[in-house]
Amino acid sequence: MGLSLYDSATRSVRAFEPLEPGRVGIYVCGATVQSSPHVGHMRTALTFDVLRRWLERAGHEVTHVRNVTDIDDKILAKSADNGVPWWAWAYRHEQEFTAAYDALGLLRPTYEPRATGHVTEMVALIARLLERGHAYVGEPGNVYFSVPSFPDYGALTRQGSDDGEAAEVGEQDKRDARDFALWKAPKPGEPATAQWPTPWGDGRPGWHLECSAMSHRYLGETFDIHGGGLDLRFPHHENELAQSRAAGYGFVRYWMHSAWATMGGEKMSKSLGNALLVTEVLKTTPAPVVRLALQSAHYRSMVEYTDVTVGEAAANWERFTNFVTRSAEFVGERDVDGVALPDAFTAAMDDDLNTPAALAVVHEHVRLGNTAMADGDRAGVAAAQAVVRAMLGVLGLDPLAGQWRTGGAAEAALDELVGQLLAGRVEARMEKDWARADAIRDQLLAAGIIVEDSVGGARWHLKG
Repeated sequence: MGLSLYDSATRSVRAFEPLEPGRVGIYVCGATVQSSPHVGHMRTALTFDVLRRWLERAGHEVTHVRNVTDIDDKILAKSADNGVPWWAWAYRHEQEFTAAYDALGLLRPTYEPRATGHVTEMVALIARLLERGHAYVGEPGNVYFSVPSFPDYGALTRQGSDDGEAAEVGEQDKRDARDFALWKAPKPGEPATAQWPTPWGDGRPGWHLECSAMSHRYLGETFDIHGGGLDLRFPHHENELAQSRAAGYGFVRYWMHSAWATMGGEKMSKSLGNALLVTEVLKTTPAPVVRLALQSAHYRSMVEYTDVTVGEAAANWERFTNFVTRSAEFVGERDVDGVALPDAFTAAMDDDLNTPAALAVVHEHVRLGNTAMADGDRAGVAAAQAVVRAMLGVLGLDPLAGQWRTGGAAEAALDELVGQLLAGRVEARMEKDWARADAIRDQLLAAGIIVEDSVGGARWHLKG
C-alpha cells in the first residue's frame, strides 16, 4: 500500500505521494543554539532521521534540510550574561548539537543552513510581502506581518482569532495584537554585530521569517514535508505557513510533528530544570541504548525518559547485539544489501513510522535466529542475521554498521587481553585444572566481562 503519514494540517493519516516521483524534500526545524542539547532535542531529530532512512530504503532521493537558528533574543541575552560574543556563543552550542547528533548516529542533513547566512533571502521575502500587501513597516527597523490581511491564518492549528503573540519590547507599533515581527529593530544594549542594514532600518530577522526564507532557498516554492517538535506548531509553524502562502508559494504538502520526551509527565526543558544533557547521559548510557529508548514509543506519543525506559532499551540492545555478534561468529557477516524486509516490518513502518510495532518484528526474528543457532541450522541463522540487521539498519541500529560496530584501538586492546586470558582458561580446562579455569572466569567477571561457553568456543561481552 505504501507509506502513509499523519498530516498535522489535516489531522489525518494520508497516503504519502511526493511532489516529484522518486525525490523527497524535507525541512526540519533544527536547534536554536542558545544552550547545550538535551535528550528532548534528540527525540525530534531522531524522528526525521528514521523517516529519511525509510524513504531512502524505498528508493527515494531525499534532500534533508535542518536549519540552525544562530541569532535570537536568548542567544544575545545569554552570551551577554557570560561575557562572550553572541556569534561565538552560538557557534559553541552549534558544535555541541552536531556532536550529539553524531554520537547518536544521525545521518548528516543534506544542507544545514544558518540563519545568519541567509539574510539576503529574508530581506527579499519581506520585500515581496510588503509588495503584496501582507506586511507593513512600523518604527525604523521593525517590519510586521499583517495577520488580518491573510484570511487563511490558522489553517495549520485552527488558532489565531484571539491568539496573538505577546508583544516584545519595541513592538508597541503593531497594528494588531496578532501581527508578528518579520524584522526587528535592535534593543538597547544589543551589539552592533547583531544588526544588518535593510531598506527599513538596521535590525535582525524575526524567528518565523528565517525558516520560510531558508526552506524556499533549498527546497523551492513547494516541497513535501515540514517537520519539527510538537511545541513548534503554534505560533512558529502557523506563522511560517501564513507568510509563505501570503508570498504566493505553495509551501508545505505534509506537516509532521514529533511529541516530546518527558520526565515525570512534564516536557523536558531547561526552564523546568529537568533536562538531561546529552553529554551527561552518554557518560552512563551507550548511545545506541539512548537511540533505542527514544524509539520505544511512536513518534507522535510522548516518551517518558526514565531508568525503566532506559533499562528496557539496554536489555533489548544487548539481545540484538548478542544475536548479531554470535551469528556472525557462527556463519560470518551476511550481506544486507537488497535483503527483503518482512511484510510485518514494512507494514509497521509504512503505518506512519510505527517503530514500536517494527521493533516487535525485530524481536520475533531474533528469536527465530537464536532457535536456528541452537539447532545448528546455518542457513536459518544466515537468513535471520541478514533480515535482523536490515531491519535494525532502517532504525539506525545495525550493530555491525557504522559507529556501533565493535572496533577501535581501545576495544582491540581489550579484545587482545581478554583473548589471552581465555586462551589460558582453555588450556586449564584441557588439563582439567577446573580451579584455575574458574578463577580466570571469575577474574573476568569481576572486571565486568561475562564469558559464555558455546559449541563454537568461549565468547565474551561486557556486562550490560
